[in-house]
Amino acid sequence: MFNIKIITTSSIFHFFCLSLWKDLFIMEKKLITIAIDGFSSSGKSTMAKVLAKNIGYAYIDTGAMYRAVTLYCLNNNLIDGDTVNTETLEKVMPSIEVSFSVDPATGASLTMLNGENVEHEIRDMRVSNKVSIVAAIPFVRRALVNLQQKMGESKGIVMDGRDIGTVVFPKAEMKVYVDAPAETRAQRRFDELRAKGDTSTTYEEVLENVKHRDHLDQTREESPLRKAEDAISLDNSKMTRDEQNQWLLDLYHSIVSQQ
Repeated sequence: MFNIKIITTSSIFHFFCLSLWKDLFIMEKKLITIAIDGFSSSGKSTMAKVLAKNIGYAYIDTGAMYRAVTLYCLNNNLIDGDTVNTETLEKVMPSIEVSFSVDPATGASLTMLNGENVEHEIRDMRVSNKVSIVAAIPFVRRALVNLQQKMGESKGIVMDGRDIGTVVFPKAEMKVYVDAPAETRAQRRFDELRAKGDTSTTYEEVLENVKHRDHLDQTREESPLRKAEDAISLDNSKMTRDEQNQWLLDLYHSIVSQQ
């Protein structure tokens, strides 16, 4: 005689709920904070975006946040040469709102400045030439670091910048420091500008900008660019995008498996 076990609808639902709870619990346990630091135009933002998409994490481009504040300064005549009107900027800083939105058509992240999409404007050379000056201002960094820390409170985030692994999230489970020669990074930036229709900026101008920003980023008093002691270095100068993306994904799986 056959032993037939009848599974009721409620039993199936109960089993489903238990399985779902278990999966969510495991996922929650393995959520980590990923900090990717490095020089300008090193490709860190590109790889950070891809990694976040592949693993289902939120992505925050902190460089875009400093660019947005810089754009505000330029649009409101707060920068004269290499001098920022810090007195006025500090007064208006609480009213400067930087946030992110998603383009419904492409799924791309958009940088918003006081509710306005400024993703395109913050990438041009006039912002690139001044962003390191604005980013070196202590009260600007403190305000944005505080915002970045709030964004990453629940983990499950990929954040790239200059001081993520050293200042913003010094206890991040995964830290990567990306580097490549200035000439290689300048060529990448130059190619990006050409792809966006900029035919006036020369490679020499881009290289000068890259070297100048490197110097400012490394020598500023407030949270300068440096490699965290527990960060893993990545020289991607001779890697394809696919290769660096796979390297990063493999590192992520290796770290998560040990959590």
